[in-house]
Amino acid sequence: MTEEKQLIETTDENGNVINFELFDIVEVDGQEYALLIPEETSEEVDEEEVVLMRLTKDGEDYIFESIDDDDEFNKVAEYIDTMDIAEEE
Repeated sequence: MTEEKQLIETTDENGNVINFELFDIVEVDGQEYALLIPEETSEEVDEEEVVLMRLTKDGEDYIFESIDDDDEFNKVAEYIDTMDIAEEE
């Protein structure tokens, strides 16, 4: 049985459409964040290619937002790093 990929389509600040595969969702301090992998690189995951976005809910839909606050981004990135370490042990 294969797991179906969840594909996300976003638009960058220049209006370019970028397709991502949803890799994981984590929750930090009550806020959900999505870990996204550019679709063309999803076969070989490299930590530097993972995109982190804030998730907000609009009714039944999710909105993917960039994280502009450095402190918020660093806090979530640190949390993800500690998850990686725990999984390795």
